[in-house]
Amino acid sequence: MAGGGFGNEGGNLKRAHLYEYKITNYFIFACLVAATGGSLFGYDLGVSGGVTSMDDFLKEFFPKIYKRKQAHLHETDYCKYDNQLLTLFTSSLYFAGLVSTFGASYVTRQKGRRASILVGAVSFFLGGVINAAAVNIGMLIIGRILLGAGIGFGNQAVPLYLSEMAPAKHRGAVNQLFQFTTCMGILIANLINYKTDKIHPWGWRLSLGLATVPATLMFVGGLALPETPNSLVEQGKLEEAKRVLIKVRGTPNVEAEFADLIEASEAARAIKHPFRNLCKEESPPTLGFGSGASLISSVLTSGMLVIATLVSMALVDRFGRRAFFLEAGTEMFCYMIAVAITLALKFGEGEELPQAIGWFLVVIICLFVFAYGRSWGPLGWLVPSELFPLETRSAGQSMVVCVNLLFTALIAQCFLVSLCHLKYGIFLLFAGLIFIMSTFIFFLLPETKRVPIEEVYLLWKDHWFWKRYVKDDNEKDIKKPNM
Repeated sequence: MAGGGFGNEGGNLKRAHLYEYKITNYFIFACLVAATGGSLFGYDLGVSGGVTSMDDFLKEFFPKIYKRKQAHLHETDYCKYDNQLLTLFTSSLYFAGLVSTFGASYVTRQKGRRASILVGAVSFFLGGVINAAAVNIGMLIIGRILLGAGIGFGNQAVPLYLSEMAPAKHRGAVNQLFQFTTCMGILIANLINYKTDKIHPWGWRLSLGLATVPATLMFVGGLALPETPNSLVEQGKLEEAKRVLIKVRGTPNVEAEFADLIEASEAARAIKHPFRNLCKEESPPTLGFGSGASLISSVLTSGMLVIATLVSMALVDRFGRRAFFLEAGTEMFCYMIAVAITLALKFGEGEELPQAIGWFLVVIICLFVFAYGRSWGPLGWLVPSELFPLETRSAGQSMVVCVNLLFTALIAQCFLVSLCHLKYGIFLLFAGLIFIMSTFIFFLLPETKRVPIEEVYLLWKDHWFWKRYVKDDNEKDIKKPNM
């Protein structure tokens, strides 16, 4: 049985057919406010890349790179920005986010999803202030660490919040609000960079300082957020949980869903060490332009991300997660091969690319971004947030954020030096990784669309591979997890 799809969509689940809901204004408000957490991640992704290409920023903090850039030295174009201190400015955020997500897991489980959202907003705000006021590299790095801590908390809590608040039928679209606001943050940051690049000599400070705006919105909105019913049940606040569930679902007929939450909570209380439990067998598995033209191309690609996310939000609950992963993975593989071949033939030693070739690469990258933005980008947050039972959900999400930020940090730290040494071969490496990722999806990922979040664990019992690692219900009832 290749793949992991199920012919009877949710047919083996216990109470899913009894769930009732309406799309209420209260639900819409809560999800929109929580989703602003993605704008923190997106704004930083967009703004940091643009700022590091601004001449005023380079002159103040990285004068050697600025001189190299201006002198047009006779060296390969692949190596002009090869500087480990510059890449540390970028990657320090991701390393900080990687570490902070484990603290976020504790806060998310013990104090609730809302608490982590608020902590993340405060940390990100402070980081934006320090970066805008930076007078040396040390201040830049401290600011980046605080930004990273904010992203670690936000990325840990927001996808969980959205998945837990959403009814199963619309969980894909609702969860992808996180990716949508991330992409909007990238687009807005690139537009800001395009304008501030013309403000000399302090435009870069404005770009970095405006990070305080999404942080403020997230904090103020977070104060008004309700906690998720799942988290309230996990904290033992059953009456409040039921009130919130009734208000979110817009109907008093929530007994079936509430019963599932109670069951999940009882299992969760038995788990004292959720990270340790993730490793047990019964746990489910985890998954040459100038600077101005460069900023314009960044705006184009970030605009494609926004459009792609809207496409995914509209269709992912209809066609499913696997179809989006596999179709887009095939496209992305082909685009990376095309980029590698083009650079191998036309990009080299200090000569500007012909304009036609440059725009061809922009089109290819836009197509790549469009494929990624409707599949691996949003689904990389959606699917993991669906897979874990309540007892390991916060720990599992922390592992997801950790892996995401670890590889982002490694790529940020190593990409320029790898580009310098591997040249166009770096894109062949990316193509190979995409092939491996897509193969994993084809054989090992079950389809989770429209399955209630507290019953997703039942899918693993029917999967051709993972069923050997999942205990049945009777065994769960008889044998309690190890403490």
